[in-house]
Amino acid sequence: MDHSDVNFCMKCGNTLQMKTRFGANRPTCTSCNYTHFFDPKVAAAMWLMDQNKLLLVKRAVEPEKGLWTLPGGFVDAWEHPADTAVRECLEETGLKVQAVKMIDLVTTNYDSKGKGFIIFYTGKILSGRIKAGDDADDVAWFDINDLPTIAFDATKSIIKNWKNNQFSMK
Repeated sequence: MDHSDVNFCMKCGNTLQMKTRFGANRPTCTSCNYTHFFDPKVAAAMWLMDQNKLLLVKRAVEPEKGLWTLPGGFVDAWEHPADTAVRECLEETGLKVQAVKMIDLVTTNYDSKGKGFIIFYTGKILSGRIKAGDDADDVAWFDINDLPTIAFDATKSIIKNWKNNQFSMK
């Protein structure tokens, strides 16, 4: 794995050098001995259904710009993943929702620099009107058997699992 984008210590500002630390080659400070760890990215997404229709958002940004996915995004360090799914749903769809149940955890590759996790939740709509926002170009309900082109392997995976009755949404 290429770690060339991390060159300076976040504690003292001195140069980092690759050293074997804690079982792997990691950027390590030449002055204070700080070791930089690359954490996986964690995201959360909301699964909303209404009479066999699934709510999806059309991505306005790369990666996968123009394709459809579940409302969701990266978890902030201070956030519970369910709160992230609720926040992202409001930002991207205009709907205030409540997270009801965690339904799946899917591992993924975000890019060549590492892996991550997406935590999927079912939700209940509390209020609001559908309106695309934040990094979504559009938001719409789709019949589960007539979906548009889906972005991201993790989203494709949870749709497939749902169609195969591999988990309950209740």
